[in-house]
Amino acid sequence: MKTKPIPIGARSRRFVLELPLERPDGFGGVIRSYAPGPQVWGAIEMISGTERQRAGRAEQALTHRITLRYRDGVTGAMRLTAGPRRFAIRAAADPDGARRDLVCLVEEVKP
Repeated sequence: MKTKPIPIGARSRRFVLELPLERPDGFGGVIRSYAPGPQVWGAIEMISGTERQRAGRAEQALTHRITLRYRDGVTGAMRLTAGPRRFAIRAAADPDGARRDLVCLVEEVKP
């Protein structure tokens, strides 16, 4: 699948790649927190926004596509932050296999 590359100048937003830290909660589960990792530059575009009812209240879900320079090891357990905004990574892939870009499909997480 050939994709149109994003010019390097369009990657003007600074993100922090946060790495997951898990520790036992004492009841057989884990407590997940995040530690700041490397800073990366990327481009962000909104894909969709939906509103759904959960437990009797309205909840919004915003999905975005974030394009970064390629880097190994990015998984769905990590997240990206830009200032106060947090984005949970749902999928990360190299679109054309050339190891130039890394496209992350993310969902914005409300703190």
